[in-house]
Amino acid sequence: MSRTAAEPPVALTVRPSAPALVPLIGAMGYTEGRFAHSAELALPTGGAQLLVNLDGDALSSSPLRGADRRTGGAALQGPYAEPAVIDPAQQRAVLWVAFRPAGARPFLRAPVSEVRDELAGLGELWGTDGAVLRERLLDAVTAGGPRAGLKVLETALLGRAVRPLEPDPAVRHAAALLDRGTPVGEVADRLGWTTGRLARTCAEHLGLTPKRYARIRRFQRLLGRVNAGHGAPDWAVLAVDCGYHDQAHLIHEFRAFAGITPTAYAPRSPHERNHVPLGG
Repeated sequence: MSRTAAEPPVALTVRPSAPALVPLIGAMGYTEGRFAHSAELALPTGGAQLLVNLDGDALSSSPLRGADRRTGGAALQGPYAEPAVIDPAQQRAVLWVAFRPAGARPFLRAPVSEVRDELAGLGELWGTDGAVLRERLLDAVTAGGPRAGLKVLETALLGRAVRPLEPDPAVRHAAALLDRGTPVGEVADRLGWTTGRLARTCAEHLGLTPKRYARIRRFQRLLGRVNAGHGAPDWAVLAVDCGYHDQAHLIHEFRAFAGITPTAYAPRSPHERNHVPLGG
């Protein structure tokens, strides 16, 4: 871990090796790097993550409005509804798990909405097992490298499940429809649910209301288009293509989820579109 200040991170990204975790986890991995900037914006994705800082026993984030969130070096990051400022120094050596929609639910006794916009320490969520997990992962990575650490993390997740490791298929279907831009009322109709039932179920399993989840996923579709293109984005065309009413609507939503204007958006890299460096 002796990288220079502005050198890009080393990254390992894998799928879970345990078949039972495949429906719940989109990807997991290890990132190691040093960054020249001292702060960056983390943009909401609509999903939850498990994060373990191997370099220091601390994780924190600061919403643009409200109190800072601070915890130990192993935590569940609930789905964020707004951007937050994070410290790149806490990303020098990190094991991470990115859950699929509703994928975090089997590992929580409370609804996912209880950890919305939160960093919840694993000691708080899982008791002694969570409190000692970071040290176990440090030992595993020291002895066998990041892949060994990820195997230990998989085992820990399998041991902490408090309900069946099978996401509710109706919730997954609802999330997929919302992700594609299907209106909330139509999603409820397709499931044969009332909009109230859809809202309650999404809060329990996704951690967000259907409307908020759909808005964040539309924002993510926009970022995907921006980072896949060449040259300056045509925001008026993107507004139409991504489902915004017009360019003014796009700008308003961009400010809501990034805290900056579209023209100020400059991510760490096209592959790290949700990390936006701030200053030096």
